[in-house]
Amino acid sequence: MTAATHSSLFPQAPETADAVLEGLDPEQREVATALHGPVCVLAGAGTGKTRAITHRIAYGVRAGILHPSSVLAVTFTNRAAGEMRGRLRQLGAQGVQARTFHSAALRQLQYFWPKAIGGSLPRLVDRKIQLVADAAAALGTRLDRNELRDVTAEIEWSKVTQTVPADYPYAAAKAGREAPRDPAEIAHLYAAYEDRKRDRAVIDFEDVLLLTVAVLQDRHDIADQVRTQYQHFVVDEYQDVSPLQQRLLDLWLGDRDNLCVVGDASQTIYSFTGATPDHLLDFRARHPGATVVKLVRDYRSTPQVVRLANGLLAQARGRAADHRLELVSQRAQGPEPVYIEYTDEPAEAEGAARRIRELIDAGVPAAEIAVLFRTNSQSETYEQALADAGVPYQLRGAERFFDRPEIRKAGIALRGAARFGGNDSLLDDVVDLPSQVRAVLSGEGWTSEPPAGSGAVRERWESLAALVGLAHDLAAARPRATLADFVAELDERANAQHAPTVQGVTLASLHAAKGLEWDVVFLVGVAEGMLPITYARTDEQIEEERRLLYVGVTRARERLHVSWALSRSPGGRPSRRPSRFLDGLRPGTTPTVGRSGSGAGGGVERGVTASAPAVPRRAQRTPARCRVCGRTLTDAGEMKLMRCADCPSDMDEGLYERLREWRAVQAGHSGQPDFCVFTDRTLMAIAEACPESSAELARIPGVLSRKLRSYGADVLAICAGQEPGGDDGDD
Repeated sequence: MTAATHSSLFPQAPETADAVLEGLDPEQREVATALHGPVCVLAGAGTGKTRAITHRIAYGVRAGILHPSSVLAVTFTNRAAGEMRGRLRQLGAQGVQARTFHSAALRQLQYFWPKAIGGSLPRLVDRKIQLVADAAAALGTRLDRNELRDVTAEIEWSKVTQTVPADYPYAAAKAGREAPRDPAEIAHLYAAYEDRKRDRAVIDFEDVLLLTVAVLQDRHDIADQVRTQYQHFVVDEYQDVSPLQQRLLDLWLGDRDNLCVVGDASQTIYSFTGATPDHLLDFRARHPGATVVKLVRDYRSTPQVVRLANGLLAQARGRAADHRLELVSQRAQGPEPVYIEYTDEPAEAEGAARRIRELIDAGVPAAEIAVLFRTNSQSETYEQALADAGVPYQLRGAERFFDRPEIRKAGIALRGAARFGGNDSLLDDVVDLPSQVRAVLSGEGWTSEPPAGSGAVRERWESLAALVGLAHDLAAARPRATLADFVAELDERANAQHAPTVQGVTLASLHAAKGLEWDVVFLVGVAEGMLPITYARTDEQIEEERRLLYVGVTRARERLHVSWALSRSPGGRPSRRPSRFLDGLRPGTTPTVGRSGSGAGGGVERGVTASAPAVPRRAQRTPARCRVCGRTLTDAGEMKLMRCADCPSDMDEGLYERLREWRAVQAGHSGQPDFCVFTDRTLMAIAEACPESSAELARIPGVLSRKLRSYGADVLAICAGQEPGGDDGDD
């Protein structure tokens, strides 16, 4: 289920600007109220980044600080842009432009092309692979299907990194790319592809950005017009920005700094497309006056899931790892992740399907379960296993929901009923919206009971059932909603590719799962050679594979199943081993050598402008970590001990008893209960640390400055094996 699914509940807009801020945590509120100057939001998985930035825009609009038409929010997928528009609408901030980079650029290019170039904009080709094939044929080069796909990917990478054909061999070598053909040959194919485009007067997806950049660079009058229109910019998933997208953003901004960026370097998983986290990591260097807000409160996952996610990054290396965020779960305790080893891949798929069947039978909705894998080629085995188990499923990244034939036909029928419902016998004696939708869809073959089995028939029924569910949500939120309102909602969702929930288990690659979440996640094929993938050889490539697994882990809200197979097929040689990324994290293993130190905690860092004196900041609090196992501590008692309650103690029992006897005497003298001197947990912490100086004693939680002055000398004397002197004062 996507986070956007919750918007189908259609909540009422807040009544005032201040009401927009209600329910935000302190860091999210900082984001929402930081409306001027550069702002960088470092947001860990599940920390509510979309909530923070949409409330920021809505608060600015509702407070009269931002004009809706002057704000441009950009992200990377139509689904994410649609979700953002939906949330802004619910918050009463209509009129804000929320688009992908390409959508925003295409809109500007279409508008300014007649003025800048003349004539109409060339036709945009949806898929460039046929043009690449034609270019190869013109050069007498034979490419099979896989080579065509790989060469096309190299051309796309070249364009988003602003690499011209002649420079491709050098640029590819510098970036460490493994070219599918000789680099010089790919450079020729790239040049021939560009020639074919010019001959046919067409442009591709990347040209939209390149041409917009060219127009804004060459025509200052047009650039000024765009900058007059847009005064404030918000960029989501900033770790995925390519050099070309950053160049376009710089041109949109001009010499202004009203920019808010949101990202997480630990979720950088698209570097093969030209994305780089450098723009995010260098933001403070480029904008010294920036406000930096770190979101680490994880509202999505249980402490057990968060612990595994933090453990994965604790072993990471590289620049992104140096800026990792230490998540702190805000949810109740849940089950520990389950690790299962299978003899072969079919057995692994059957085991997952069997467990999923049990979960569904126990009441877990199928739509709240996902099976995530490294490559799309792994999908078929799980499709077959789920079908054999009678479990409905949907493929993420396959055909778009609103492009499905049954949904297109249903849309036509619903639109017709909304216009001419009075003459439709299907709607006789039907009053409420859900009943109207069910009646119309019954004419398209929908029934109240699902068909037996799985396959295409069941998938078609699930698609139509999703429309019925959406009608119920709309009616619950807006009791007076009509069939026309429902059709309008469908049209808006179709434009945003914001599909309703389909009741089936999701099958998706780890890349396609980015931005989504489920109650139960099955991470399958977590073995060497698959994760990390075989062709990941450099340190940078290995670390991106680790981040990919991190993304998979953080998709789970409550339950996480991690599995691998020792061989590919039944009877095969069991030569595989579990992924190295699990070393030290699953029971019975020791950690690999990783980086030292802990991740960054949450908080706010104020920027310093050139004209203002530097203001000393209070040091940021880093999360307390168990000194035995390294787990993040959230319980106050555990934080005093600096270890988990169930981790072994190295306390000096004799010292602890002497401290208790001394405490009883002090409490008797003052007429107070024992705990008013020191609590049992504080005495245990002292007995474990056995401090030798006032500075060491002061570092123990619970030893405040007042108590250090009153009791410090006595405690240090007892720790040193001496009799307490009875005098107040410091050591």
